[in-house]
Amino acid sequence: MRKTTATPADVARRVGGILAQPGRTEPGSVTETLIPGDGGPLRPAVHGVEAVAPGVIAGAGPVGRPGERPTVRLRDSAPEEQPRYAPEWLELREPADAAARAMELLDPLRIRLANLPGRSGLAIHDLGCGTGSMGRWLAPRLDGPQHWVLHDRDPYLLHFAAVASPRAAADGSRVSVETRRGDVARLTPDALAGASLVTASALLDVLTREEIETLAAACAGAGCPALLTLSVAGRVELSAPDPLDQEIAAAFNDHQRRDGLLGPDAVNVACEAFADQGATVKVHPSPWRLGPQNVGLTAQWLRGWVGAAVEERPELAERAEPYLAARLAACAAGDLHVTVHHSDLLALARPTGGAG
Repeated sequence: MRKTTATPADVARRVGGILAQPGRTEPGSVTETLIPGDGGPLRPAVHGVEAVAPGVIAGAGPVGRPGERPTVRLRDSAPEEQPRYAPEWLELREPADAAARAMELLDPLRIRLANLPGRSGLAIHDLGCGTGSMGRWLAPRLDGPQHWVLHDRDPYLLHFAAVASPRAAADGSRVSVETRRGDVARLTPDALAGASLVTASALLDVLTREEIETLAAACAGAGCPALLTLSVAGRVELSAPDPLDQEIAAAFNDHQRRDGLLGPDAVNVACEAFADQGATVKVHPSPWRLGPQNVGLTAQWLRGWVGAAVEERPELAERAEPYLAARLAACAAGDLHVTVHHSDLLALARPTGGAG
């Protein structure tokens, strides 16, 4: 047995917490379970989880039976590609994510959810849920019973998300959880049947144009809104500006666009895709504002940001090494402030079933 870890190179692939190359997932594997949230913090196991038998999600039951129709189409990767999103990284960034998400989008979302036809509770699909930070942030801000369907390809992250899910909505109504294992790069048309809302965090920038168009079409078909937060905007501001800042930023943005992924172009593409499906689209800034209170996160982000830039443009390596050392020293001293720009997107699809 081995522990799940992430190297600096893993983190460098997506400083936003999403790796550029998903690992292999067995085609058709889907796992479902109902788990009432316990509302607790992430368990100590987050910092060292031993592998379990393939096809089993610890604490969440077996995979679907052979022949069952999967609700999520899986993207294949080469067998040797097995990166996971490190739970440590997702836990480290969660407070910054929570502080950054755009509260301004919640009121129009609440109004739409309150007026969905035939509503008797919310069915919320969280795509690429990681350790479940989106649910911990959003569920206590919405009224009424909620059933969260958590999608992720990593069984360990699904387990963490399930056991640390919130118990109650804003008005005290019950929150329940279902996990589905699979890579959510593409959805089948029926994957969102009955959905009231689709959410995701730090997801759009690791999708292709085709995948975002498919997601927009799926939301339109279900008549459900989508709240898609913390997509990278391609802009970074650091205190005590350095001439190398812009070169690193440009190289990092090019790294994010590898293999047809959209990176910092994702929000514009998503706006077009959802608008083409007849949705009303609202976008609001959601920047990380990192300072002395975020030393651990800032240091990890710096290593990943510079590492990805150098991977994209190896000729930067000689200058990037002293640059990174100086930035890390300023970070450790509490003298570095960083703004990492993101955008949150709310797409209000036309509800099906009669409401306008």
